[in-house]
Amino acid sequence: MTWTVSTIVAEIFYCIIGLFFVSNGVKALKDPDCAKKHTTALFWFILAFTFIAGVYLPRWITGACVVLMAALTAFRLVVPSKSDVPEAAETRKAADRIGYSVFIPPLTLAISAVLVATFLKVLGANNAIGISGAIALVVALLLFKTKPSYAVSDGTRLVDSVGVTGILPQVLAALGSLFTAAGVGDVIAHGVSAVIPTGNLFAATAVYCIAMALFTMIMGNGFAAFSVITVGIGIPFLISQGANPVVVGALGLTAGYCGTLMTPMAANFNIVPVALLETKSKYAVIKSQLPVALTMLVIHILLMYFLAF
Repeated sequence: MTWTVSTIVAEIFYCIIGLFFVSNGVKALKDPDCAKKHTTALFWFILAFTFIAGVYLPRWITGACVVLMAALTAFRLVVPSKSDVPEAAETRKAADRIGYSVFIPPLTLAISAVLVATFLKVLGANNAIGISGAIALVVALLLFKTKPSYAVSDGTRLVDSVGVTGILPQVLAALGSLFTAAGVGDVIAHGVSAVIPTGNLFAATAVYCIAMALFTMIMGNGFAAFSVITVGIGIPFLISQGANPVVVGALGLTAGYCGTLMTPMAANFNIVPVALLETKSKYAVIKSQLPVALTMLVIHILLMYFLAF
């Protein structure tokens, strides 16, 4: 690995994330009421190990860690441990005191992320998110005059609330790269060629957009689906037939995002809000988004057909 400013900063953030996982494992071990505290702690310690030391590990060791974490999850050996949750009265008092200023840190995060990504390109887009998160944290601590330790305790609580689904984006993104390298796109192209009538551009457009949404639902990641479906359908059946590649690429990716709204595999979009809102149904967010997602998917098909050709 070639070390640059970008990779060094990225490793710092990976280590910080890993320390949060370590904290979660320690929390499980200290919880006397956690029925599976040892296996739960093992899961978080293994995950922390891959984040902190992953760059130095042979790939087979990282793969073994992923398999072991999958086994722990499959046998339901990872459970939430007790978290230090504020009382309702304390939360209400804090909400009344802070008011709408609670939105200042998120806005700071968004604005600083854009500025860092635009003017400090040497750091990379991913590092811009980490740096802006650090800036927003400092703003929140100064604005609300709270203890820095709360950032650790609440961060650990959030990680525990989301649970094992929090690592789905990384796993599924890796799976998308694996599918592309394995030639899944070519297999899809062969199957689709038997379904789409020759020269029927509308059918090809509809199949491409629907496949993007469906594969995103499976992968939980629009970027992972994009490489596979565009190679298998977008290039041979649309771009090769004269479609504008810019339109196909832009609308194809956002068609995949329609699938993101309809799948629990997109943990950061559909599982985290459920954990934060503590809804009765873990699919409440998906159910509310479903009509919008289906409507937008139809609109994507029409837009791509009329704008790309």
